Amino acid sequence: MTSVPRVPEDLVRALRAAGISDARLLEAVRTTPREEFVPAGQASTAYRDVPVPIGQGQVTTQPSLSAMMIESLELDGSEHVLEVGTGLGFQTALLARLAADVVSVEMRPDIARRARANLTRQGVRNVELRVGDGSGGVPSRAPYDAVVVSAAFPDVPAPLVGQLRLSGRLVQPIGPGGHEQVVCFVRTASGLEQRRVVTAACFVRLQGRYGFPQEDPDLP
Repeated sequence: MTSVPRVPEDLVRALRAAGISDARLLEAVRTTPREEFVPAGQASTAYRDVPVPIGQGQVTTQPSLSAMMIESLELDGSEHVLEVGTGLGFQTALLARLAADVVSVEMRPDIARRARANLTRQGVRNVELRVGDGSGGVPSRAPYDAVVVSAAFPDVPAPLVGQLRLSGRLVQPIGPGGHEQVVCFVRTASGLEQRRVVTAACFVRLQGRYGFPQEDPDLP
């Protein structure tokens, strides 16, 4: 029996089943071809709600998990967003459709190069993609209205807290890497205040000066 090729609407249905209800987010998923943001050999899995290996020990974030994190930021289209961990750019493209602009930081130059090509091919122009240590944020472009961190650490790095605007939201997997709680915070005058636990999840570790020690000494 020949299987029917999956399409973007299959992914939208999976996100709805996972509890995603934001109409703008669902439409962004519907109109952003995930097959253009996965390795060529993984195109058949693009519209399944699964993470996809992208090389160098990295995987894409599972679409429903990424959508939960984005939804928790409650974007209205006016925000200046910082993304830590670009991957191949699918989540970046979703953020770009939902916010005013995005500054995204990817530590691995080859993955960043592929992400930049993917975003350019899709005509995404409101993203500034940088190669570097995302654990320290990008202070020259702060303050941010929202921050999404796609890697795990037991605490939110202090530079990211400092670069978040008052009343801004930050979502990050809190834990050692491999078993954590994705938590949404809001910035108050006294620091970060936990707003809610979004979900349990498994993420790669956040590496860098304000994260875990870098495993590859050649990384920036």
